[in-house]
Amino acid sequence: MEIELVKAVEADAEEILHAQVESFSELLKRYQDTDTNPANETVDRVLARINRPDGALYKVMMDGRLAGAICIYWKEEGHFWISPMFIRPSFQSRGIAQQVIFQVEKLYPVAVSWELATILEEEKNCYLYEKAGYLKTGVSKRLNDYATLVYYKKSV
Repeated sequence: MEIELVKAVEADAEEILHAQVESFSELLKRYQDTDTNPANETVDRVLARINRPDGALYKVMMDGRLAGAICIYWKEEGHFWISPMFIRPSFQSRGIAQQVIFQVEKLYPVAVSWELATILEEEKNCYLYEKAGYLKTGVSKRLNDYATLVYYKKSV
């Protein structure tokens, strides 16, 4: 299983959006976070990530197929933020997400820190980030009655 990160271009926007909706729809149903869930985004939001001057959107390719995507941007010199990152349901539970995190970190050796947020109630996601060396910052944000965002940071 070879995972490849390929920088997305505008022509990829529709396919990425489709995969994003597929990946986040179950979480949208479960947590009803209509304001923040990527399943509710438009193709214009994906295009904005592709064209963002202070970041990059990468397609996660496996065996020539779109397995997911990861968006990174730099908040300030050496400090990077990951959001969103997703792996399509049919590709999950294969260790792909962890490989993607490590690959994207290698792409930016100037990084001194990486940050992200995930839903606290999604224990598998929290476990993934902790396994990859990310630590809870102690900051959290209640989205609604069903979900809380928890923030993670990894110092390099």
